Amino acid sequence: MLETLLATISGLVLTIIETLGYPGVFLLMLVGNANIPIPSEIIMTFSGFLVGMGNFQFWLVVLAGTLGDITGSLISYLVARRMSHKFQASDDFKRAENWYKRFGAASLFLGKLVPLMRGFIAFPAGIFKVKLWKFLLLVGSGALIWSIFLTYIGFILGGNWTTIEPYFRKFDFAIIAILALGFIWWLRHRISGTHKTGREL
Repeated sequence: MLETLLATISGLVLTIIETLGYPGVFLLMLVGNANIPIPSEIIMTFSGFLVGMGNFQFWLVVLAGTLGDITGSLISYLVARRMSHKFQASDDFKRAENWYKRFGAASLFLGKLVPLMRGFIAFPAGIFKVKLWKFLLLVGSGALIWSIFLTYIGFILGGNWTTIEPYFRKFDFAIIAILALGFIWWLRHRISGTHKTGREL
């Protein structure tokens, strides 16, 4: 079922890029970085292929992809920043905030270089109120490198650009598995904590 969903999303991505051109690249990267999992690997490598075909210009693709990436991340950041008060009362929030203060800056940049995870990295930055200038600098740097990398891969591979997709998909599945295990651990931790509280009462 997941493979079918990915195939459907891929087809939609290609149609939008072919129809809208650079604005389509911008729009897709914006949506894909606002907590909606549209794979940037497909968006940018296909656009790189179109560069090789003479339909697009390399640096305009990179610019559209980078600006879309930053804009989508900024939307996610601002939404999370406004919602942060809803999470601040919990002990989990305070522990996560301490961790983010230690590793947040590096994780913002590095997170933008990791498939799947890169579309969600801005949300915790907003919750923990990372300074806006630092957020834009780190996210923008990662987005630029990622856009150049994927566009160049699509350009080099040409008509074989789709051959790289299975490798990214395997990586995505691994990240999904890690996140799922993390969620299960967190859920068990919360349930266990609730039971202990109940016994103390």
